[in-house]
Amino acid sequence: MRKLRGLGVTLAAVIGLSAPTVDAHAQCSATGNGATCNEPGSVTMTAGRVVRLQMSAGSTALTAPTPADFDAGSNSTTGPTLTVSANAPWTLHLRSSGTFWAATNTSPGAPARATKPAGDLRWSTASNGVFSALTNGDVNLVTGGATASSATTLYFQTLYDWALDTPGNYSLTIVLTLTAP
Repeated sequence: MRKLRGLGVTLAAVIGLSAPTVDAHAQCSATGNGATCNEPGSVTMTAGRVVRLQMSAGSTALTAPTPADFDAGSNSTTGPTLTVSANAPWTLHLRSSGTFWAATNTSPGAPARATKPAGDLRWSTASNGVFSALTNGDVNLVTGGATASSATTLYFQTLYDWALDTPGNYSLTIVLTLTAP
């Protein structure tokens, strides 16, 4: 029994020595009827630059050309609406992912034009505005300040040439990059 009592005293001493301590940075006391105690504290937070780009459609089917479009040299298609949300000034850039359209043959004896340049797709932010040739280098599409929602519709003109634009399925990847420098 004596050995157990000695162990209990030793154990109690170890527990007492290892009890956690509370570091009080702020405290208050109150006594009496209806006593209250208030101690101000604080919280901190860091908000970085946050941007969001939403597209009304991930893909746009361009208007198929008619004889009148070949005669005119182009036709037009309304593209997606791009909506930006940002908590700081921002810029939306546009570019082609490559130099040429991807072309797939659809007609025997008339191979699709594998060298149709990306610049045969022109873009604008106004349906009756000035259209610019798409390049494989970033260009500023639109800029703005902090906003919950800023919408811009993208318009396309596709160039056609009777002698060059042979039958085929053509596709071109465009890249939109939203930055808040």
